[in-house]
Amino acid sequence: MKYLDKLTTRLIKSPLKIKTFRSIIGNFDTFFNDIDLEIELLISNGYPIEFKNDIVYLKTATTPIEKQTFCIVDIETTSSKASVGQIIEIGAIKYRDGEIIDTYKSFVNTYAISQYIEQLTGITIDMVQDAPLLREVIEEFKIFLGDDVFVAHAISFDYKFISDTMEQFDLGKLCNRKLCTIDLAKRTIANDKYGLKYLKELLNIEIGNHHRAYDDAYSTSIILQNCFNSIPNIKTAEELIAYSKSDNLKVIKQI
Repeated sequence: MKYLDKLTTRLIKSPLKIKTFRSIIGNFDTFFNDIDLEIELLISNGYPIEFKNDIVYLKTATTPIEKQTFCIVDIETTSSKASVGQIIEIGAIKYRDGEIIDTYKSFVNTYAISQYIEQLTGITIDMVQDAPLLREVIEEFKIFLGDDVFVAHAISFDYKFISDTMEQFDLGKLCNRKLCTIDLAKRTIANDKYGLKYLKELLNIEIGNHHRAYDDAYSTSIILQNCFNSIPNIKTAEELIAYSKSDNLKVIKQI
């Protein structure tokens, strides 16, 4: 969806009249030729907009941050790309105002798991043989995620892999706003390394097994809370996302 970045930039600045909103979409090649269907697809795939009195609002730019729901996600996969591998476990935690309000976790059925992945994750073929198929899990997760802010540690992997998997089943691309806890931690936690393992050690997080989806999502939720404890006066998720990409780094350079 080539227009999404432009649309989001405009909506962050201010709400748009529905006519302007539709015009922006209409100026690009879209999945559907019908603008109404395209808007339905946006909403279905997690784009956080709402309509009031012919005005379109980006909810992540208007919702007070204490009322914003963040969905912290981690996946385990058989490969680094959805085109040659698949998700074998997914874990997710809904987080709002310092509290966990809901959780989701599931193994995913697959026909083979390599020895390397088995050693890395501890997930064996026997553990997933009775699990639901990938399409069922990804559809369930899509509903669970809704239009929450998608949060992950090294988000480019989890977000893209899930989005590519959705496309494989003709479900369209993810449109949720997203936040990387590595980026946020670099602006709020002084350290020289920001991998999940290193931040867990720094923050004394003793949660289950590394490279297991739910445990890693839970660890990430604790990192997110630590970041929240150190952020400046931020009022919305969009301000938080912008801050996570700012120049205010706390990275300690190794000598």
